[in-house]
Amino acid sequence: MLMLLTLLQAGAIVGQTITISHAIVGLWNGAPLSAQIAWLVWFILLYGLRHLCIYIKQQRLDVFASTQSQKLRNQLLSKIFRVGPEITQKEGTGNVTTMALEGIDQVEDYLSLSLSKMINMALIPFVILAAIAYYDWRAAAFLLVILPVDVIFMIILGYAAQDKADKQYASYQVLANHFVDSLRGISTLKYFGLSKKYGNSIFKTSERFRKATISTLKIAILSTFALDFFTTLSIAVVAVFLGLHLISGSMHLLPSLIILTLSPEYFLPIRDFSNDYHATLNGKRAFSAINEILAFDENLPAEKRLPAWSAASHLKVDEMEHSYSTSSQTNQFSFELSGFQKVGVIGLSGSGKSTLINLLSGFIQPHKAQISYDDVELTSFKQPDWQKQVIYIPQDPYIFHASLRENICFYSRDASTAQVNEAVSVVGLTDLVASLPEGLETVIGEGARSLSGGQAQRIALARAFLDQSRKIILFDEPTAHLDIETEVELKEKMLPLMEGRLVIFATHRLHWLNQMDQVLVLDHGHVVEAGSPDELKHKQGALAKLQQAMGRI
Repeated sequence: MLMLLTLLQAGAIVGQTITISHAIVGLWNGAPLSAQIAWLVWFILLYGLRHLCIYIKQQRLDVFASTQSQKLRNQLLSKIFRVGPEITQKEGTGNVTTMALEGIDQVEDYLSLSLSKMINMALIPFVILAAIAYYDWRAAAFLLVILPVDVIFMIILGYAAQDKADKQYASYQVLANHFVDSLRGISTLKYFGLSKKYGNSIFKTSERFRKATISTLKIAILSTFALDFFTTLSIAVVAVFLGLHLISGSMHLLPSLIILTLSPEYFLPIRDFSNDYHATLNGKRAFSAINEILAFDENLPAEKRLPAWSAASHLKVDEMEHSYSTSSQTNQFSFELSGFQKVGVIGLSGSGKSTLINLLSGFIQPHKAQISYDDVELTSFKQPDWQKQVIYIPQDPYIFHASLRENICFYSRDASTAQVNEAVSVVGLTDLVASLPEGLETVIGEGARSLSGGQAQRIALARAFLDQSRKIILFDEPTAHLDIETEVELKEKMLPLMEGRLVIFATHRLHWLNQMDQVLVLDHGHVVEAGSPDELKHKQGALAKLQQAMGRI
């Protein structure tokens, strides 16, 4: 459709030029204005047709760009949610967030502007060139030769601008990641008196981004000026030769005027493309970055039907191996779990606790593994039937910008007021609710009312309490950032929620071992000891060494 409309537009350009030229030459030759009415009516009709084609193309392109960008956003978000934290860890949370919001909008502008301009540049000049060749092949030959020169010059400056734009986009990614990371940890930074230092760091990063943007604009403005200069010079050369032909009498006024009027139209598509090319470089770069994420190798395992976890269920993991590209350590885990029990995962920092939790949650996939779940053989925990049974509670549960009720009911939308109140009571949020101006309807999170680490963990526990259907809970050091008094108070609320479930609790606080049925001791990415707390204490092995290294808490 774009190509057909563009051809019609090109025909209208040639037609309006011919009709207005006839009217002008007629007046020049002394004919009355009334004799030019037909030419002027045709000119107005063709002028209207030209802009009607432009309008329809832009309307269709806007709808197309909006539809495609929405599809792209859905594909991007689906990919991120399907693959899990692997992408955000690789690309940076700030970068992925910015890409999903501003990046998609930039892609929409890129599609809306670039497609039309590219088709214009591919078709309109050659229709106009054919019309010019009909009247004077020498002028057409000159314009045909000069166009590639302008294109080559535009390409050279375009590459320079693209290089600058790539550096600008890289600075933008750094700024986005740096800003989000600093914003996440602002309370910690203020606590340690480092907020001003990080504020200066953000300022310096934003200054680098500003300078990169200005540098890109300099190249863009230079290329626009150079292209305008060369096209104007080319038209001037055509005008000089036409003038010489008119003086010598070898050409009449009408074809000369038509050629001279069509010459700027001949260069107009490439000038429009050049102007919008610089405006859409960020969209093009964002499009490439989004496609890199969409092309990310998911390597998803074949889906298998898994039974719900019960008191009789059994899980055996043998040589589940994973390593990070940034680390030389290879994590390899082997262990067995059965029924409803509380399993403590302990070890020093860097021993692989979080890696094990991420593998069990399906957030990351092992390089190889032999997993047996009630006699069903698996190669990864990235299985829908497994993940639907899992509740994951990290160190810093995410609090959404929504009411306290909506945050608590995030995974249980149909929970009644009585159920919510019971969850509030069980996890110890009663005092918080009483202190809020609108109770459960008070908006919290992301710029609204802030919460302490202990309050955020209680909300996460309330979510777990409301969703009784999930029988597996994964704790990734949920009390790591809490003081010991808050942790002891929270512990009383957490233990009842663990009953009748398989609980895998990664922690470096050794006092939790007294409540565990089984303990996995990790060291350098391996399970070096496993058994009940009493067995391991009498064994005087890896657990005893770890207690000596960490100290009793």
